[in-house]
Amino acid sequence: MSAASRGRPHPRRAWLAGAACLGLIALTGPAAGAPQPGPNPAPVRLVRPAARPLSAMARIGRDLFFDPRLSASGRLSCAGCHVPSRAYGPPDGRSAPLGGLRDRDEGRRAVPSLRYADRIPAFGIGPDAVVEGAASPVSLAQPGAPPRKVAGAAGASAMVPQGGLFWDGRAASLELQAMGPLFNPAELANRDTAALARRLEAAYGPRLAALIGAPAVEDPRRLVYEAAYAVVRFEIEDSTFHPYTSKFDAYLEGRARLTAAEARGLAAFDDPARGNCAACHLDRPDAAGRPPAFTDFQYEALGVPRNAALPANRDTGSYDLGLCGPARTDLAREAKYCGMFRTPSLRNAATRGVFFHNGRYHRLEDVLAFYALRDARPDSVYPRGPGGRARRFDDLPAADTANVDRADRPFGTPPGAASPLSARDRRDIIAFLRTLTDGYRGAAGSASGHEDDLAPGAGLHHAAVRLRRGG
Repeated sequence: MSAASRGRPHPRRAWLAGAACLGLIALTGPAAGAPQPGPNPAPVRLVRPAARPLSAMARIGRDLFFDPRLSASGRLSCAGCHVPSRAYGPPDGRSAPLGGLRDRDEGRRAVPSLRYADRIPAFGIGPDAVVEGAASPVSLAQPGAPPRKVAGAAGASAMVPQGGLFWDGRAASLELQAMGPLFNPAELANRDTAALARRLEAAYGPRLAALIGAPAVEDPRRLVYEAAYAVVRFEIEDSTFHPYTSKFDAYLEGRARLTAAEARGLAAFDDPARGNCAACHLDRPDAAGRPPAFTDFQYEALGVPRNAALPANRDTGSYDLGLCGPARTDLAREAKYCGMFRTPSLRNAATRGVFFHNGRYHRLEDVLAFYALRDARPDSVYPRGPGGRARRFDDLPAADTANVDRADRPFGTPPGAASPLSARDRRDIIAFLRTLTDGYRGAAGSASGHEDDLAPGAGLHHAAVRLRRGG
């Protein structure tokens, strides 16, 4: 599950002094090797967002989030794509959502989760660094040696893309992310700002005017921005967007025990010689004591197979190149970034039914098989071309395949050789990934948080809100 981009500086990161303060070094234990089943021998204290009642603006944002009246079809809400019971991710295993004027247009990309989106920094290109100021990830399999990326090592001055909302980071803020689907013709499909403003004023004019003033409501652009801001306040203030109530969180705090399979999975996840997943999906608390984000917020070209089920891919000459477009246009000439997409958090990955930017896979088993077999057995991953040979990296133009990571484990295995990630490793990693699902209940049966304790606000009847694809 690790990958590196061309031009990334390596070795990965040096230890920060703050690691010892957080007890991260102690997490490895005294040179004991891989983590063992049972409790964490060195519990840490995790710092979570404080839970408070929603502000008036956030309550409006909650209603907006569930309101299908904001769509051109009148049948689509934000919650249709970002379903609370699925960690604000997609409602089903469809590769991309249906939306548009008649709810029949299929998008090009899989729906990302909105849970923990508040952790994503603004997009930038700069020196490789721990974006959040976190300590380096710790390898429990090899104490003291953090997982690292090695592809394209270019020294500490190399510049890498990181942060930003959407798969390509084109939205610099949660507000801009919230506005994107409102005008996307394959999603809520509002024709323009004026059309959306009319819907907002009719449904929410008096409530918004009481908070921001009547003149602001009468200005279409200001009204749309304030509505997006209200949705963002809901996402930031409501604890269901960042509960940190997984079994792994409880394990870090000493309140849960790992099974044998989960412990083996964590070892393989961290081991640079096997999964090497933690090189991208950081799995330790940051320097402020926040729970691990399970992403470094950076961009990778993985060479995921083309998804022939997407209507946009019927044109064999059309490619989704992530940072290079087509949705993003400012980096179109930066060929070294073509094919790169932001590394998502693995929190709640087990609740998803669609994976990678193009929704190519629908089971964790298939995702792990891709990482293990992409290079070792490409004929089991890619379609065959003339002569019966696998058409590797078939979702990229030939000129951009140089950006694909071929060096980091488990990649780089010669064709026909055994993958460093065995079938049992893959099963164990999936067992570990299931510990990242929020809503863990301990042995006593008490909930570790308020998982999906959410209902639409006043004036909306939950039964009437159709959670449709899109948003």
